[in-house]
Amino acid sequence: MSIVARARDRGIETLILDSPHNRNALSAALVGDLTAALTDAGRDPGVRAVVLTHTGTTFSAGADLRDPPDPDALVGLLRRIIEVPKPVIARIAGHVRAGGLGLVGACDIAAASTESTFAFTEVRIGVAPAVISLTLLPRTDPRALARHYLTGERFDAAEAARTGLITAAGDDVDAVLEPVLDGVRRASPQGLVETKRLLTARVLETFDRDAADLTALSARLFASPQAREGMTAFLERRDAEWVV
Repeated sequence: MSIVARARDRGIETLILDSPHNRNALSAALVGDLTAALTDAGRDPGVRAVVLTHTGTTFSAGADLRDPPDPDALVGLLRRIIEVPKPVIARIAGHVRAGGLGLVGACDIAAASTESTFAFTEVRIGVAPAVISLTLLPRTDPRALARHYLTGERFDAAEAARTGLITAAGDDVDAVLEPVLDGVRRASPQGLVETKRLLTARVLETFDRDAADLTALSARLFASPQAREGMTAFLERRDAEWVV
């Protein structure tokens, strides 16, 4: 049974992350199901655009520490979002952490409710936001990203919009997205394909240049003693040994 639900309305294919037991964490199963769903949507001529959203109060909590995806599979998912020949639009009505922000960065447009919060928590468990940097470094304000990468602190939707992590925020995320969805419904399929190709060319150059190195870095860090301590501390809900 898939943990990515699907719905369609007037050419908009909505893919819903539906794994509430782990706050839509990026498990091997979720990464596989979402990649397959995006592939199907990309091949379907009846789909004009894809909306990526979620059940529950969390868009994605990041990597599933109990069932982590293979780093190559995560790279493949992020690249699929970039390469699928339809606009992919993130609809965020909850919290996003760590690896989940890579999904947001891969989307062409992202909108969030003002109650949403964001954090790059990798540094607090002894790793780095390596693979997700493929989508984030080319698109996000570098000074702001340095602060949030290095501190792991939580920030709000207004800050996410200011720094380019998301496109816009509002009290009602569906109201924010209403003109966006109207716009893509009015656009020609050919126009959307070629315009997305223009917008994503530099991001794909980053994948071609850096994906192998960042995947290796991620694997090395997750296998390290500090990461084992950080993940254990997180699961046990205590401070890691290095906290001063």
